[in-house]
Amino acid sequence: MPERSKRLDSIPPYLFAEISRVKAEAIASGADVIDLGIGDPDLPTPEPVVEALAKAAHNPATHRYDETPFGWVSFIEAAADWYGREFGVRVDPNGEVVQLIGSKEGLAHLAYAYLDPGDVAIVPNPGYTVYRVNSLMAGGEVHETPLLEENGFLPKLEDIPVEVARRAKLFYVCYPHNPTGAVATPEFYADLVRFCRDHDILLVNDMAYATVSYEGFRNPTVLQVPGGKEVSIEFHSLSKMFNMTGWRLGFALGNRDAVATLAKFKSNIDSKQFPAIAEAGAEALRNVDNSASLAVYQKRRDYLCDGLNAIGWPVRKPKATFYVWARVPVQGMSSAEFCKSLLERAHVLTIPGTGYGTQGEGYLRMSLTLMGDREGERFQEAVRRIQASGLLG
Repeated sequence: MPERSKRLDSIPPYLFAEISRVKAEAIASGADVIDLGIGDPDLPTPEPVVEALAKAAHNPATHRYDETPFGWVSFIEAAADWYGREFGVRVDPNGEVVQLIGSKEGLAHLAYAYLDPGDVAIVPNPGYTVYRVNSLMAGGEVHETPLLEENGFLPKLEDIPVEVARRAKLFYVCYPHNPTGAVATPEFYADLVRFCRDHDILLVNDMAYATVSYEGFRNPTVLQVPGGKEVSIEFHSLSKMFNMTGWRLGFALGNRDAVATLAKFKSNIDSKQFPAIAEAGAEALRNVDNSASLAVYQKRRDYLCDGLNAIGWPVRKPKATFYVWARVPVQGMSSAEFCKSLLERAHVLTIPGTGYGTQGEGYLRMSLTLMGDREGERFQEAVRRIQASGLLG
């Protein structure tokens, strides 16, 4: 067999192998594992979306290639209308929006569309690994900005070296943030827009959790900042907003040149999503209210966070996302060691913070998506097990 591409050498080793092994052993022994790992909505896709798919699938027009330049027209128009209603910003469906096969695909392909050897992508640490991995595989270099708790898990722009900023083409941010659950402020976005304008950098804003928020909190966006559209492309996903993870559907919007560049790259890579799925996505964006799912996540968040605080593990309630980012509560234990012990002694699976970068050491991530939970009872059980494990002393 021929030797594989050397670009695959830039992919870091799988950090969760030991956790996966212990999980498999626990399940094989008959243990009931409470899996707070993956952030995949466990609640069903709203029925109107499923019905829209069924209807569209019976339309022969959806059985052919989508030959539009930016995506299925009804979906692109619905995305532009949704953005205007949700965030008060107008985007032109004819050139400022592009359909994606999930935002993960678009975020990855943007790196290939922009980065040449010697170019730099600025990425968050901790952060979603797609930014770093695909920037490296595209042949670029990576500069990591530390996201520290004392700074609200926002990058300190003044700490980025001038030489890095000069060579950078992309600046990836993600708010609401995976894995920390942190949120951005309009003031931060204004500073970031100025920074990217001053250094001729494309600001890449990953908003996969744009509407996953609690108690009336509404996330700001970079396109709400004056001049934001001049330097930014923003990614949105139907996965988290409408429980459509497996449907693989999203969109990017913003700067016209950036949207066209991504669309040109994608036209040589894929043939877009099944149009019937795009029709169902248009129905979700136009007519579906997913607040019932958010109410379930909020109840789970409260059971988990209030419960852990009550047993002596201080954790912060996130305003958005369905992740709880918590400090390791045992002095002297690494993130990986504590997560392994928690799985072995309490049969509760969590993700070590180091899975998202070196700055994640000392933290772990717990997800509010859990198959089999109805009214938060499994989260209450997780708290009970953690207390009974003796790990907290």
